[in-house]
Amino acid sequence: MPVIGRPREFDRETALHAAMLIFWRKGFVATSMNDLCDAMGIRSPSLYAAFGSKENLYIEAVQRYNAAARRLIWDHITDGPTARDGVRNVLLAAAAVLPGGDGIPPGCMVNLATIGADFPGPIPETVKKARLDGLKVLRSRIRRAVTAGELPQATNVNRLSRFYLSVIQGMAIQAHDGATRDDLAGTADMAMAAWPSE
Repeated sequence: MPVIGRPREFDRETALHAAMLIFWRKGFVATSMNDLCDAMGIRSPSLYAAFGSKENLYIEAVQRYNAAARRLIWDHITDGPTARDGVRNVLLAAAAVLPGGDGIPPGCMVNLATIGADFPGPIPETVKKARLDGLKVLRSRIRRAVTAGELPQATNVNRLSRFYLSVIQGMAIQAHDGATRDDLAGTADMAMAAWPSE
């Protein structure tokens, strides 16, 4: 006769969100199992049963964060009739989101993450992939703009994409250090002044 386990006494998505926030604030290494259990409102056996390990929980938290960042920031690449409009809207969305508030930490979880080759399992690659997802979004839209004639044929798609990704990453660090939405919107406006012209 199969053994029927006790139902989980917590909502997995709520617990994962709480774990994401504590990892975001403290980083993977500095976040203890006690921190996680306190934030998630569960005991360690329930954490291990639901997520397997601290490493697996962190990876899920990064993936959850990245999905939210795509909706809140990167999906704005399609707003507006031109690539310039799309990139500007991504920068302005970042300026609105990155200062945090209402329980959300400032900055960007993945850009603030400290990782190294000695980190366990696939954590370094997971974080690196999350950081590069924005680069793929920018490259794709800028490449289409070159093909459509919105940008000069001589445009270096990779360099231009990396430039705007660097702006957003810098905005994330500045937000973490206290830059306001207006501060970051000003950075976005200055960055758009570098947009190539015919």
